[in-house]
Amino acid sequence: MDGKMLVTYKLLCKNDFCLELSLKKLLENEKVSKLIKSEFAKGLRNIELNTKESDTKITIETQKELYQFEVNKDDFADIITLAEEDVKIKKLIKKDYSGIELVNIETID
Repeated sequence: MDGKMLVTYKLLCKNDFCLELSLKKLLENEKVSKLIKSEFAKGLRNIELNTKESDTKITIETQKELYQFEVNKDDFADIITLAEEDVKIKKLIKKDYSGIELVNIETID
């Protein structure tokens, strides 16, 4: 196969944080609802927080920098290995490094 691919990845660390919760659960938290009411409905009484989409998800996660490199289409099966080599070449490894996560693979003509 002729052509190239643009691979995007991010580094994973042992202490990374990721939590997904529903908007409904977030609004049920007393501290969060009190803060929202005091910020957006200051001085008003009998205010209730509701949402039409109760299954809306909110993700709280460690912000990561994305890295990219180009690879030939023939090397598709080895993308993870090539990404790990790219990490070593760019000297991105930190002491709590635990691996990589592929974020996107784009075909470039």
